Amino acid sequence: MLLDSGMAPEALAAFEATLKKEPHRFGATIGAARSALKGGDAAKARAHYAALLELAAEADPVRPEVAEAHANVAR
Repeated sequence: MLLDSGMAPEALAAFEATLKKEPHRFGATIGAARSALKGGDAAKARAHYAALLELAAEADPVRPEVAEAHANVAR
């Protein structure tokens, strides 16, 4: 909701707070990555995308979030 409202830094803070309480959450990890990217923090975005790839190591490789993560880690 925050990210959709153009509040990327606030969204990133919220997703990272969730990850601190509940690590390894797929939705929070992709949300943090997208928020960081939209907020202009490419290094933090890459770190969250890399974490997502670790979480999804056994996931279906055609899942759009996994493809998004691969594309952004490669940058």
